[in-house]
Amino acid sequence: MSASPFDHPMLSALLGDSVIQAEFTFEAELEQMLAFEAALAEAEAAEGLIPPASAAAIVAGVRHFRPQLGRLAEGTSRDGVVVPELVAQLRAAVGDPHGRHVHFGATSQDLIDSSLFIRLERVSRELDRRLADLIGRLDRLEAADGSRQVMGHTRMQRARPIAFARKISAWRAPLSRHRQRLAELAPRVFVLQFGGAVGDRGELGPGASAVADRLADALQLRRSDRARHAERDGAAEFAGWLSMISGSLGKLGQDVALMAQGEVGELRLTGGGSSAMPGKNNPIAAEMLVALARFNAGLIGTMHQVLVHENERSGSAWTLEWMTLPQMCVATGASLRHGAALIEAIAAERASGADRIQAP
Repeated sequence: MSASPFDHPMLSALLGDSVIQAEFTFEAELEQMLAFEAALAEAEAAEGLIPPASAAAIVAGVRHFRPQLGRLAEGTSRDGVVVPELVAQLRAAVGDPHGRHVHFGATSQDLIDSSLFIRLERVSRELDRRLADLIGRLDRLEAADGSRQVMGHTRMQRARPIAFARKISAWRAPLSRHRQRLAELAPRVFVLQFGGAVGDRGELGPGASAVADRLADALQLRRSDRARHAERDGAAEFAGWLSMISGSLGKLGQDVALMAQGEVGELRLTGGGSSAMPGKNNPIAAEMLVALARFNAGLIGTMHQVLVHENERSGSAWTLEWMTLPQMCVATGASLRHGAALIEAIAAERASGADRIQAP
């Protein structure tokens, strides 16, 4: 067992998601932080705050920059963030006289947060694509099998027979609403994070707003008229969206696991072998949906702690966000992956006698 099941050589195949995890590598983070520095220099040159030659030198320096990773790790341990050492190396790479204009008017949180929200928006697009795919799979399942009768249960007890379409609609409808929620929250969440040392953009003088707008446009983030360094409701709202997706899929997984029990026999699943009972099929994908839903639900409380972001910047709350949000993204990606596999694994035919269920 490793410290993180998402990186475990075996468990990552079960709980991880390589596409989502790729957005949280240092290489992905560094790429967007360097894009920020290049875009900032160009925006400042356009507004007359640094020489155009300096902006050109910085853009060229970023293009060819190769950081010394060992020194970056040492700097992170010393400074709490990677940016001071990164900027020092980038300034040295750009060289005199232009290097002194690297990072002008910015602070570490501007780079790290903007890089994060660029990547979170890419994660959201991938998750939205998977939601649409899963909704389509459920549509097809209902078209093929929705008229079948299954037993309805209330409070874990047999109630009355219902059409299987009723269960499928209860799995599918929340997923459609999650897609709507993403469209609503995106303008609030995927926003430029830029404020300078104490969040007032004071280093840039009267040209600050114009620089910020140019920077947002270049990075394809929403414009912001003010810094949001200490306002973490966007990160918390996104985490809530992630947890609602995995929670809805947890309901799907729990229902399927119950329907696939041998003594119920309303669904038949393949796979999930046992080391002790060779003929047994365990509902692995369904179980993972429940586990991932509970995992994300637990981390929501941690993300709400991040909202307690004291004064103009918090080192502790900010670090807590780094420890929590990427895991929630990966867990949600894994949930959607398992959800798609589970729908495909549901047998078209019910177990013997499933169509003759009678109300008690």
